[in-house]
Amino acid sequence: MKFKRLPRHIGIIPDGNRRWATNNGLEAQEGYQQGLAPGLLLYEACLTLGIPELTFYGFTQDNAKRPDKQKRAFQQACVDAVKMLSGRDAALLVLGDHDSSVFPPELLRYTTRQEFGKGLMRINFLVNYGWQWDLTEWARGWEGSVKRVTNPLRGIASADIPRIDLVIRWGGRRRLSGFLPLQAIYSDFYVVDDMWPDFRPEHFYAALDWYQNQDITLGG
Repeated sequence: MKFKRLPRHIGIIPDGNRRWATNNGLEAQEGYQQGLAPGLLLYEACLTLGIPELTFYGFTQDNAKRPDKQKRAFQQACVDAVKMLSGRDAALLVLGDHDSSVFPPELLRYTTRQEFGKGLMRINFLVNYGWQWDLTEWARGWEGSVKRVTNPLRGIASADIPRIDLVIRWGGRRRLSGFLPLQAIYSDFYVVDDMWPDFRPEHFYAALDWYQNQDITLGG
């Protein structure tokens, strides 16, 4: 497909894994592994179109409050997803509170960006991510002072991730769920009602078709 305008950075909220599992007669935690193949399909579609950056919402600090079986399942799914993409042409970064025991130790090496193959696309995974954790250091530097914000990304934990043009959420929910609040502040937001394990490329192309007809004013 051809588009007159494409986003340079797309955020992905791959929701609906547990609902998909229970709807298909499985245990809720079994849905997470079903999200791996869709992630690879989406990567291939973005690579073909020449989209330079993609950010996936892996799991949040709030998600870590779920039952242990589910927690272990989404931790392993994130590890498997990163390992799978490390064999592709990508520059990978895993971002989240890596000082926590919830953060998978297998992903520690990716907390600084690692380039594989030709590094054709920047891919960011949010793992054990929390928006409060992200902004803590930035906020600490403002205590007792009033300053004009010229670069709000400077000083936050996610400073290596730029502004997001388009956020796509699967699973039908109409909320950002704390997804990179500063980078997403002017993002266009598209919702797919189907669950993430039911991903089809047509979902993605429909989002891009919708996006190319949106105006970009950034408030101006």
